[in-house]
Amino acid sequence: MIVDDDALVRLGLSDLLGTDPDIEVVAQAAEGLQAIEQATVHRIDVALMDVRMPRMDGITAITRLRALPHPPKIITLTTFDLDEYVYNALAAGADGFLLKDTDPAEILRAVHLVAAGSAMLPPVAARRLIDRYHHTARPRAAAAQQRIDRLTPRERDVLALLAEGATNADIASTLGMRESTVKAHVSRILTALEVTNRVQAALFARDISPA
Repeated sequence: MIVDDDALVRLGLSDLLGTDPDIEVVAQAAEGLQAIEQATVHRIDVALMDVRMPRMDGITAITRLRALPHPPKIITLTTFDLDEYVYNALAAGADGFLLKDTDPAEILRAVHLVAAGSAMLPPVAARRLIDRYHHTARPRAAAAQQRIDRLTPRERDVLALLAEGATNADIASTLGMRESTVKAHVSRILTALEVTNRVQAALFARDISPA
């Protein structure tokens, strides 16, 4: 699903995604309320979501979409990567973000990565974004530490790389394990931290990082 209040952006993305035989655009929406309506009619795997839209903005829409019985993966589309709106979208449950001027091939790659359960977080931009807008209160840091203490040492290694924006393939290569093993670790990490996706796990890891 493509969600953007600019009709030309929707058209351009639809044309681009249509070049990939493994991607089907089943819905489009000009704002958040329409996105919710479309997601209740269609089974959406991935939504490309603008943040600033009339009636219902992307952040509110992400929260509503995440509450659906079969929530889609969500990639936020943004003009500026170091933007509080982008951080709020990630905190609301988005699985990553892309700049609107991202290379077309990278957009297609991002859709496939997120559909497969990875996050789309440009590592340098993601770290700067979280450092700028993520403010950790002491009680939240303590709660985060309690949940992270549930993890095995190996799971903590995986979480540390996940927090840097590494894909499952990257983690497997770095830690010398099978990609299927990484997937199992990530699933266990999400359960232990009581979060819904890799981005929120990364924010949890940041909660206990030194300032």
